[in-house]
Amino acid sequence: MTQVVSQAPQLDSNGLRQALRIAGGCTIGFTISKLMNWPYGIFFTVYPMLLLGLVPVLNKSIVRQFLASAAISIPMVLIMQGLFSHLPVLMTIIVFLAFCFLFYQMSSGAAFLFGALGVVGLSIQLHFSSYVTGKSSVYPLILSNGLATVLSIVIAFVMHCVFPDVTARAVRAVPAKAKESIRHEVLLCATVATLSFVAFQVLDLQDSISAQASSVLILFSLCWKAAGMAGWQRAIGTLIGCNAALLAQVLLYNHSDFLLFPVLILWTLSFVFSRFHIIGGGAPGIGFGVLTTFGILFGNSLGPGQDLVYSAMYRFSSVAVAIVASLSAVYVMHHILNRFSATRHHTYE
Repeated sequence: MTQVVSQAPQLDSNGLRQALRIAGGCTIGFTISKLMNWPYGIFFTVYPMLLLGLVPVLNKSIVRQFLASAAISIPMVLIMQGLFSHLPVLMTIIVFLAFCFLFYQMSSGAAFLFGALGVVGLSIQLHFSSYVTGKSSVYPLILSNGLATVLSIVIAFVMHCVFPDVTARAVRAVPAKAKESIRHEVLLCATVATLSFVAFQVLDLQDSISAQASSVLILFSLCWKAAGMAGWQRAIGTLIGCNAALLAQVLLYNHSDFLLFPVLILWTLSFVFSRFHIIGGGAPGIGFGVLTTFGILFGNSLGPGQDLVYSAMYRFSSVAVAIVASLSAVYVMHHILNRFSATRHHTYE
């Protein structure tokens, strides 16, 4: 009797080079931000991950979308915080409308990367800027985001030159989607993202940027059936990422001041989990959840005199609560919107 032995999935030549690009890109961004002592290292570590991990190629359209995402989120944050921060109801309405615009770009498929990066950038900046006091300024946040955007494009270009694809990649066709489904996805995602913003303001969760970002990242699937799986994958990815960060802290011990050690560990972890991300099809799944988890922890919580232990433990507990709450809101909105033919999703049964 012939026995068929299944082999573990392997990276092809293009996949290996993309993994090298992701690991190299986020490590370079992290290293530069630490050497220059720039604030908000989360942008410099995570943005290269997003740019190199969400799309396997780099062309003019992708660069334009990446730049446009920062160009639209920065003025939005300045206007909202500068003019409407003392009017919470009006500001909430404006935040909802901004999310509607960005999620429409994602749902229609014409500018998915622009919408996705705009949602992430806007959410993180609104979260940070809302806790700016009279003694501080929002401008370091804005400048860091803009600088990280430009630097990420430069890093991505360098990584594509150093580790180019071996063979041409097939162009992914964007499936046609009914207008009813687009309305459903836009209203559902914008509502949940706005509720997340309001909840984190009302509860004064200043140190929960990871949880707030996770509550938005699971909306990238755009509908309830996919969001359930995305939430589960995000939770698993967060658990693995937090444990990877704890392992990194054990290896670092009290030597995080010596930059070479965190750099080597970040590159190694990024390369290992980039493989799982790419083998999984390159979509935001468990592997991507792991990447962004320790990317946020390294960029936001690791520095001289700091360690990742408390941040990693707190992050997983807060992310788990945020995912459950967000999925509950997605479930409720899904059923409400499906009651109307104008907003009924094509997965409705």
